[in-house]
Amino acid sequence: QVQPVESGGGWVQAGASLRLSCAASGGTFSRYTMAWFRQAPGKEREFVAAISWTGAMTKSADSVRGRFTISRDNAKNAVYLQMNSLKPEDTAAYFCAAAPLWSSAVASYSYWGQGTQVTVSS
Repeated sequence: QVQPVESGGGWVQAGASLRLSCAASGGTFSRYTMAWFRQAPGKEREFVAAISWTGAMTKSADSVRGRFTISRDNAKNAVYLQMNSLKPEDTAAYFCAAAPLWSSAVASYSYWGQGTQVTVSS
C-alpha cells in the first residue's frame, strides 16, 4: 500500500504556471503507475495524466495535452505535474493516485491523496 500526499496547489491567473508535487510513502513506489486526476464541483473525477513505473510511458488527457507534463523521481518517491498555460477550466481539486497497472481509468486506482486545490481566475 502507498499513501500519496499532494502539494503545490494555489490560486493563479489564466496563463500562469503551477507545479504540483506528490510524495508517496509505503509500498514499493517504483512498481506503481502514478497518475493525476482532477474533480471540479458537480463534475465527475477525470483523468489528467499518468506515468509508468520507470517514466518510459506517459499519457495525458486531450484537454491538457501540450500544456501539462507529468514526471516522477523514484529515488524521492515523488511524482510531479507541471501545469503551464493554465485556463479557468483547469480549476479543480487535483488528486495523485497509484495503480498496479498501466491505466487511465479511475477504477484502476486504489490509492489516493487528499487532493490539492488549483484555482485559475480570468
